[in-house]
Amino acid sequence: MTQTVSSALATQETSASAMVEQYRDDFAAVLPTHIRPDTWVRLAVGALRRDVELKKAAENDPYSLMAALLHAARLGLEPGTEEYYLTPRREKGQLKVLGIPGYQGLVDLMYRAGVAQSVVVEVVYADDLFIWTPGKVDDQTPPRWAGAMERPYHDINWDAEDRGALRLAYAYAVMRGGAISKVVVLNKAAITKIKQSSQGSDSPYSPWVKHEPSMWLKSAARQLAKWVPTSPERVGVAPVKVASERPTPSGALPAPPPGIDESDPVPHANPETGEVVDAEVVDDPPAGEKATTRQLQKIVLLLNDHGRESDEQQREYLSERVGRRLASRKDLLRTEAAVIIDALEELAPPAGGTR
Repeated sequence: MTQTVSSALATQETSASAMVEQYRDDFAAVLPTHIRPDTWVRLAVGALRRDVELKKAAENDPYSLMAALLHAARLGLEPGTEEYYLTPRREKGQLKVLGIPGYQGLVDLMYRAGVAQSVVVEVVYADDLFIWTPGKVDDQTPPRWAGAMERPYHDINWDAEDRGALRLAYAYAVMRGGAISKVVVLNKAAITKIKQSSQGSDSPYSPWVKHEPSMWLKSAARQLAKWVPTSPERVGVAPVKVASERPTPSGALPAPPPGIDESDPVPHANPETGEVVDAEVVDDPPAGEKATTRQLQKIVLLLNDHGRESDEQQREYLSERVGRRLASRKDLLRTEAAVIIDALEELAPPAGGTR
């Protein structure tokens, strides 16, 4: 009798939390050395226990949970926090887990790259005073900023009970040596465009609904990441622009300067939002005994080790190996999975992966 992935999960009675605990050593192997694996795993398990819908998504599609957690581990970000969101989403009718780096995670990556002395990411409300005119000299006495303007001036009434509606988000970095990076300013129209291009942004479980100010911050930080390195490998590659440039209209998303690597922190994702893009519909696979849950989990880990982290990359690789188009990993047969596992285990993971 054919054993499906769902029945295998039911037979093993493996909860999402138990699966995370089971692969503790695998996460530890890819986590940066400054992060304690036990603490990191507790955060992941805690996120699953706090959010019933997330737990359902993880148990419905454990491979999406593993992919999200492995991505968070490689980046060295804490899952289930504002460093790295774990969100339940429906993709083509199927409940699954989507991992999204948050603004705190992006800022942390900038600091770790070692070229930013400080990073400023803020939202502006309607009642705040915000001025950004590069090169402007303040005509007030005493001046609100010294000399020609190099960074935004943002004055907040901290005693106000309500600062009004969200108006802008901005971000910039002070580089080591004192230079100011590109200043990114996004108005509501630009933020709305980013939100509308995000898969499931109107879902009640989306961070766009649950944590709207944080997603405005994340949108600005994500644009800043095009000019400020987020990994040591990019240090020396990304040119830093000083604030004497002409301002970018706040309704437009600024284009990165030449030479910037725009590869997305989330594999197979929308370049502006980090949201996973729906995969195409393909033909049904032939009948046969399906691969076991343990085989599929092993394949996910091995493919991630070889730099194939997104669903699209993994599906293309597996389709090439078996000689037919697969809709997902779940369409693999048990015999096919065994051959693929053997082949992947014989290959040494490439240095740094293919990311």
